Amino acid sequence: MAKLYFRYGAMGCGKTMQLLQVAFNYEERGHKVCVIKPATDTKNGTKLLTRIGPERETDFCFDRNTDLFKEISQNYADVHCVLVDESQFLTPVQADQLMKVVTRLDIPVMAYGLRLNFRLEDGGFEGATRLLQIAHDIEEIKTICECGRKATYNARFLNGKLVADGPDVLIDDGTIDIEYRAICPACYEKYLEESASCSSENTPVKVKKEKK
Repeated sequence: MAKLYFRYGAMGCGKTMQLLQVAFNYEERGHKVCVIKPATDTKNGTKLLTRIGPERETDFCFDRNTDLFKEISQNYADVHCVLVDESQFLTPVQADQLMKVVTRLDIPVMAYGLRLNFRLEDGGFEGATRLLQIAHDIEEIKTICECGRKATYNARFLNGKLVADGPDVLIDDGTIDIEYRAICPACYEKYLEESASCSSENTPVKVKKEKK
């Protein structure tokens, strides 16, 4: 029986690398896979790119209006597995559509993504919230903080300063340095205190909100 799997972890834990390894394992045995990601993830175009080198072209990118069950049932019904990168950007409806792929087409779906956004809210990633609610199998992919502890938080830094508020998606226009780090709760609190102590000395950073 096919299942819906959700593999989550903080940034830099190797989610995409694991996805590519699963795709390789299927294809090495002569099976077909369908690899997809949301169009929201624009940093590498239509490719999946890992920090250590391996990359792969997706079969298709989807937006918030894409009916994933319809797309897969019409064009990829012969695959042996569907692999979803950056699955936190799914809508709740699309997460349910992936469950239909599992139950009606008997195709396993493995979704990889973040559990929390940089504001530490699961509600910031409604796709992750829905997957946590309905997935048959849920597993954390672990990574470590710069201090050596387990990293569970995704922190956003603008010009080296931790920020705990702002739009979910930022467009890098070249005027600010946007960085995301996976850190532990203790380091998050440390950086938050440092940012608060120097906030009065810094000029507010202007950011652009992505158009939906």
